[in-house]
Amino acid sequence: MLSLQLDDFMLELKDGSLKNVGPADKSATTKLYDVESVEVREFGDKRVKLAFADESGNEVEIALFPTDASEVARGIELLEDESPVFE
Repeated sequence: MLSLQLDDFMLELKDGSLKNVGPADKSATTKLYDVESVEVREFGDKRVKLAFADESGNEVEIALFPTDASEVARGIELLEDESPVFE
């Protein structure tokens, strides 16, 4: 299941093209639940891409610099040691 919340977001559809309407101070939150597959791969010359997909074909991709990706990996290792989720 993909949840997408868009704040202060408006688009104009004109002649088959989408155009931003209003100021550029928009924000969004995306959540993907019931992930069925995870992929980690290189992205460009300097980043790592994490790709997540659910059984409905919804996808979320995140591109991180290596230091940020290492921080995610460390956080997961800490959870493995401390959280009953990994038991």
